[in-house]
Amino acid sequence: MIDDEVELNMMHALEVMDNRLTTIRAGRANPAMVSGINVSYYGVTTPIQSLANITVPEARTLMIKPFDKGCLKDIVKAIQEANLGINPTDNGEAVILTVPELTEDRRKEYVKQAKQIAEETKVALRKVRQEANDDVKKDESVTEDQEKMMLDEIQKLITEYNKKVDDKLKEKEEELMKV
Repeated sequence: MIDDEVELNMMHALEVMDNRLTTIRAGRANPAMVSGINVSYYGVTTPIQSLANITVPEARTLMIKPFDKGCLKDIVKAIQEANLGINPTDNGEAVILTVPELTEDRRKEYVKQAKQIAEETKVALRKVRQEANDDVKKDESVTEDQEKMMLDEIQKLITEYNKKVDDKLKEKEEELMKV
């Protein structure tokens, strides 16, 4: 009953964390790097995924092949304006992004970003727990024993999800620090 809703909210917080962590690049090309870029296509702001196939032909290369070659220049311009720190190359057929090797300082900066995302996720999890605890305490049909049991269940869930956040953070840190 209440546990299912709480767990769904916690799973959602974890999904948001996963999505945000994929935007932190680790020296490897990833289509998620350009997923937030919008291109002005015939005066209409359009997500880059709607205009082109985005593939990873090599570990450090991202290829963006538009369905309409006429928008190549617009895609290049949008990527440059997105300030990814990568210079796009237009070969007449596709836009190619070569992801540079990361410096040690840059890697540490990305680890800080990942830690910040993890902390924000833990705050979201605590908020879910607080709301669930308040709901349990407000429910007058729940006996004292049931209330204690439900609060313990919610605490077990938060402990489990905090561990998942820590595991995902550790995994991302290892990925970022691997040369």
